[in-house]
Amino acid sequence: MKRLRVLVVEDEPSTRTELAGRLAELPAVDDVVCAEGGDEAVRLLGGGTFDAAFLDIAMPGLDGMDVARILARLSRPPALVFVTAYESHAVEAFGLGAVDYLLKPFRPERLAEAVARIDNQRRGGPAPSGEAADDLAVVQVELAGRTVFIRRDDIAFVEAHGDYVRLHIGEDSHLLRQSLSYLEQVWESAGFVRAHRSYLVNLASVAELRVTSTAGLVAVTESGEVPVSRRHSRLLRERLLEAARTQDRSRP
Repeated sequence: MKRLRVLVVEDEPSTRTELAGRLAELPAVDDVVCAEGGDEAVRLLGGGTFDAAFLDIAMPGLDGMDVARILARLSRPPALVFVTAYESHAVEAFGLGAVDYLLKPFRPERLAEAVARIDNQRRGGPAPSGEAADDLAVVQVELAGRTVFIRRDDIAFVEAHGDYVRLHIGEDSHLLRQSLSYLEQVWESAGFVRAHRSYLVNLASVAELRVTSTAGLVAVTESGEVPVSRRHSRLLRERLLEAARTQDRSRP
């Protein structure tokens, strides 16, 4: 199968040059074409086909979301990856069918994983087994000048906190600059389920579901009670039951 033809849409010259250069170094990539903004990207799309488009969001004229909506109308749209400094657009990005959502400054290994995911998807294979399939198994947070490493499996639940998320571990909690929607995407296979618009809960940490007079239905964990909305209660119950059955079958 031929290598990827990639379109980079970025209005900041240094970022555009770095992104294009990093992509060109990857074995799966054949050709990289750059656009300085959404308007130029649309013109380029009218003159040829691309396998993938790496889009910035905040750009003058047509922004990245505008370009993504235009791409969605094509008979054979390229795979979408957003490369942006804004976490708040992740929900909309995945709603538009984005393959990945990379935050600036992006790490080369995450860029490589995004390309591997695109290439694998094009070939009809399973998700890659590298970082993109098990992203953030260990997260690092800055705490009073120290870097603290936190295992994903030790986290009881995750709470949206503005531009950050708050990770709850035992009686402690730490802020991580990441979006809740992105963690939902990459941690789903590890047993993290949306319990509420602002919460993810680790199934392995749920001791019980309880109805309270103040908060309604909550999931009880050692780190506290997590509110469960009506919208997400059915899926959470199903996933808890599935996890209990799997655990029971694994016992000798």
